[in-house]
Amino acid sequence: MNNINRKKTLVLALYAGEIMLKNGAETYRVEDTIIRLCKSKGFSYVDVYVTPTGIFISVDNKGNNQEEILSYIKRIKTRSINLNKVAEVNNFSREFVENDISIQDGINALKRIDLLLPYPHYIHATFGGLASAFFALLFGANFLEFLSAFITSIFVTYTLKYLNSIEFPPFLTNTSGGVVAATMAILLSSLHPGINIDKVIIGAIMVMVPGVAMTNAVRDSIAGDLVSGLARAAEALIIATSIAFGVGFVLKLWMYFTGGNLI
Repeated sequence: MNNINRKKTLVLALYAGEIMLKNGAETYRVEDTIIRLCKSKGFSYVDVYVTPTGIFISVDNKGNNQEEILSYIKRIKTRSINLNKVAEVNNFSREFVENDISIQDGINALKRIDLLLPYPHYIHATFGGLASAFFALLFGANFLEFLSAFITSIFVTYTLKYLNSIEFPPFLTNTSGGVVAATMAILLSSLHPGINIDKVIIGAIMVMVPGVAMTNAVRDSIAGDLVSGLARAAEALIIATSIAFGVGFVLKLWMYFTGGNLI
């Protein structure tokens, strides 16, 4: 394999890992995908180290020439959840390993995956609202609280989408979501005495709960990736803290100015 193809193979593997890591894949899955892609093109030695914020790859053909050793580093600055892209890269890696696909065709396929559009905002908001509403039911919500959680979650989802689009800091984004959830719950409860603020807030914040981050933290820790596990656990804790801060801030203001009574 000439130097150009070796570098292109490494770039392809790094690109695949980047897409997966940015969209919520576990550490071991990213490492395994990169190793399989590199070894399918003849690299005899591949070592990969992945954290939630970076990918480190080193490859070698076990020759005496030092120029055969290649190392790449990729910094990951943003992360979100799009498991569809993770699944697409998984499928691509299997096809790339099993079939004779050129490196350039592989890179083009990864570009198409990377450019896949997420579901429209209204679909996210609608189904996020339904999920939140049914979570409120699990905590004993009545029909009015079910509807309130649905409406509140829609407002929260659009708030998060907008703030993410302008690259607002993640901590403040989740704090803002908590503020919107608590504010909407108070406003809706003031319209009818049968609406309990607690149940509406509990349901509405479910669209922000870092479930994937917590799950990946446990899976990475069990797999032995302690640094990634701790990093993802810290990320989940920060998100949970920011949500609690936003909700608590609004409730504290409400109690301070009105004594906890509805206006």
